[in-house]
Amino acid sequence: MNKEKGGIVMEDRVLSIKKGLPPGTLVYTGKYREDFEIEVMSYSPEEFREFRTTNVEDVLSLRDSSMTTWINIVGVHRTDVVERIGEHFGIHLLVLEDILNINQRPKIEFFDEYVFLVLKMITYDENSSELTSEQISLILRGNCVLTFQEKRGDVFDPVRERIRHNRGVIRKRGADYLLYALVDALVDNYFVLLEKIDDETEILEEEVLEMSAEDTVQKIYVLKRNLIELRKTIWPLREVLNEISRGESSLIKEETLPYFKDVYDHTIRIADTVETFRDIASGLLDVYLSNMSNRTNEVMKVLTIIATIFMPLTFIAGIYGMNFEYMPELSWKWGYPVVLIVMGVIAFLMVVYFRKKKWL
Repeated sequence: MNKEKGGIVMEDRVLSIKKGLPPGTLVYTGKYREDFEIEVMSYSPEEFREFRTTNVEDVLSLRDSSMTTWINIVGVHRTDVVERIGEHFGIHLLVLEDILNINQRPKIEFFDEYVFLVLKMITYDENSSELTSEQISLILRGNCVLTFQEKRGDVFDPVRERIRHNRGVIRKRGADYLLYALVDALVDNYFVLLEKIDDETEILEEEVLEMSAEDTVQKIYVLKRNLIELRKTIWPLREVLNEISRGESSLIKEETLPYFKDVYDHTIRIADTVETFRDIASGLLDVYLSNMSNRTNEVMKVLTIIATIFMPLTFIAGIYGMNFEYMPELSWKWGYPVVLIVMGVIAFLMVVYFRKKKWL
């Protein structure tokens, strides 16, 4: 596991970066350094406003806005921006530290004035068939939802389109419903990933049965690694959504809780599907190794039979290959063809015997 995707190497690198620093020290532990930008969407049933900026001061006044506001910070490597926004919105320093530490597991923390969530956005690489994980941090505070991303590109475009075109009830509900919509978009993306994994599994099943590809084992291990990555994300997410569904925070209205319960049900389905795929992947590996063993056994059987057939022939050839002066058949005219005929008969009788025993 030498890939920086939340594995052992990444965890060790994070620990080495944070070693010796006091709690609350804001250090970005990721590897992305893309252009920083803040995306803002403010809306009500009648009004809508959207803009982008690189000046953090442009969004500070939105903290107490009467309109529902979504502030998306792209590029959390700008620790100064994260710190400035945290100070203005009253976010605890340890929460800001968790936002910058991209190796967090999905979790939720309730505070008096805000709710903090850490989720994982997973994307599928068509070329390598591997999953890439990115941490998404969300904060619900009053009428605002703040999201923090490492890089550009996400799965929230359907939510943006619903807000822009006033589709559904999203602009009639508050910030807690916006939080639900963002979480739901992340969970829906897991279904898309499972569909791609399902297609990949079907292809692997054909390759395993036909033994048609040399890199089948590598593909199976990639599949198992992807499923482990999904499992590490889905199981903590179930706990997060279960805690939200209990209604422990007054910031999430009673009328929004059923929506979170619905997303919780989706995560259960995803978790069950992941476990099923893990069993299939393990089965594929077992079948592939069994087929390889059978193929090796077939090759060894053929080679063993050939060696066995030639053993008596080699014995006869060895006897008549000795250079003794007095040998009974040494000066016999028909000695050579007779020996060849005898060797051929012996080989034929052995093949017949092997076939009778069903060794061939």
